[in-house]
Amino acid sequence: MSAEYDIAETLDVKGTSCPMPVVKTKGAIDDLAAGEILEVLATDSGSMSDIDGWAAGTEGVELVDQEEGDDVYKHYVRKTE
Repeated sequence: MSAEYDIAETLDVKGTSCPMPVVKTKGAIDDLAAGEILEVLATDSGSMSDIDGWAAGTEGVELVDQEEGDDVYKHYVRKTE
């Protein structure tokens, strides 16, 4: 089951742990245009709450969805402004 989003860019942070998934997500989202979606692939289970919390507290980004796979956690973050 895969979410159908118009992905502008995919960020692979597999193998990294807190805080790197959030740090790299922040860097990648800065490069996107408003409305574009960044797909983040992580293996750190903590990234679920970390990216959720970061997006909730950050102006200009919106966490669209998260998927918990067998080994990979997928996060979809939209740049809103």
